[in-house]
Amino acid sequence: MAGFSALRGQGHWPTLLAAFLYFDFSFMVWTMLGPLSSEIAESLAVGGFIMSESQTATLLSIPVLAGAILRIVLGFGVDKFGAKKTALASQLLVIAVLFYAYFRGANISYDELLVVAMGLGFAGASFAVALPQAGQWYPPKLQGVVLGIAGAGNIGVVIDFLFAPKIAELWGWESVFLVGAVLSSIIFVTYMFMAKDAPPEVYTPRVKKLRDYGKLLQDRDTWWFNLFYAISFGGFVGFAGYMKVYLMNTYQADMSAFGLEVLDEANVKVVAGYFGALCIFAGAILRPVGGAVADRLGGVKSLYIFFGLVFALILLSALVALPFGFAILVLFLIMANLGMANGAVFQLVPQRFGKDIGIMTGLIGAGGGLGGTLLINILGWSKETFGGYTAGFLIFGGLVAVALLGISLVKTRWRTTWGVNAGGRI
Repeated sequence: MAGFSALRGQGHWPTLLAAFLYFDFSFMVWTMLGPLSSEIAESLAVGGFIMSESQTATLLSIPVLAGAILRIVLGFGVDKFGAKKTALASQLLVIAVLFYAYFRGANISYDELLVVAMGLGFAGASFAVALPQAGQWYPPKLQGVVLGIAGAGNIGVVIDFLFAPKIAELWGWESVFLVGAVLSSIIFVTYMFMAKDAPPEVYTPRVKKLRDYGKLLQDRDTWWFNLFYAISFGGFVGFAGYMKVYLMNTYQADMSAFGLEVLDEANVKVVAGYFGALCIFAGAILRPVGGAVADRLGGVKSLYIFFGLVFALILLSALVALPFGFAILVLFLIMANLGMANGAVFQLVPQRFGKDIGIMTGLIGAGGGLGGTLLINILGWSKETFGGYTAGFLIFGGLVAVALLGISLVKTRWRTTWGVNAGGRI
């Protein structure tokens, strides 16, 4: 698309690449409990602790919830201390948590895992650093594609699902934390040398005070963007975090389809990771495409399309007993459209809140994290209460419908007020 070619000669590509790598590997770390959920549950069971569906959902949702809250904290750090210093401090904390989980290994308790999960939230909060750092270097008309590229770092969760179950099968689940710690250390050094904060002539940050947070929270557009991102990113990260649990609970008997010849339970977990990675890959890789589409068609029209397709596919999943192969296709398309919707939302945000992009990325990112936390717990509640996921899918479908209604309510006002001088298509 034209948006990608227009990046030539613009901005600072080493920072854009560094932001992508930082977010990519941070996202990998943030979501690693999801593909390890079965292995961790078995390890705890050996010690006499049997996780319920709700306890599993709680463990998987804690990093998402912590990441949501910490995005506000790191967003403030970006404006006050600069993106690079904030990122380096956050990465050090994450590396320490990963090494702790590795050395505790099979002796770790459920309560300790909850603390580890909270520490992993700093990795999820990287969103509030990587996106504004990349976006500060580029003009408004390129924000969709630039933030889409930086945000495509959420492909890290695909790496989790591809490799974490196999590493756990070969060397134990705790070894995945060691691999994560080593890779995060390498990215830490790489980021230190590649990334640069935008100079004053390109972007001048305005240090925020607590009253600035209050002022932005009084702006109704802040809440609309939080709603839209709670659906798009919340849906993506929620389904990603719960994907393996969902596939194991719903389609474990069908994992031998397509000639995969699953022979034992360990192989089933690995294959579930592969199918999960396939679905999650769609949303991760297509985020910049969604941003580029929004640059061309406008963010509002793009969100209509992406959310509309998600709504139809969610209803199909909830109301029809889909065979395994078709269910994977539907999940693939749901994740693809959620990923593109992520890019579309952040094509609009910098145009509306350009001077407050650091803090707004944190606030809106927090909304996305809260949406993901809610979705994981809804799915866990649905399974534990009704023995299936129909109720959970219907609730999420209802929330998507609310988002579609919200777009209808704000589109005219946006296009006739701040959209007139935004610098990009609304």
